[in-house]
Amino acid sequence: MKGEVVVVLCTAPTRDAERIADLIVRKGLAACVNIMGVGSIYRWEGVIQHEREELMVIKTTGELLENLTETIGGAHPYDVPEIIALPVVGGHADYLAWVRESVGRREGPHPDAGQRD
Repeated sequence: MKGEVVVVLCTAPTRDAERIADLIVRKGLAACVNIMGVGSIYRWEGVIQHEREELMVIKTTGELLENLTETIGGAHPYDVPEIIALPVVGGHADYLAWVRESVGRREGPHPDAGQRD
């Protein structure tokens, strides 16, 4: 799984998803993150919760999974963030090559980094 492309799913509050996605792409831990609104229903501490969240669909490689998980965990507001990795068993060869080539490239800080809450 190390050199293979994986898709990581992670939900976050709307105010945090773009910040987390920007961080992991800038750190070279993901080639791309798609963000879409979802409704989540789950049990937390014995109570059924109904929340609007953002689902981040993160494209990366297996070798970066541990670092990605730690980075998301450190930036995420939840005590137990959803971070689930799924193997990619196929796809457009050029796209999968692009994912592999794109990870590991680091960018500077976001221009608004000092202004975010």
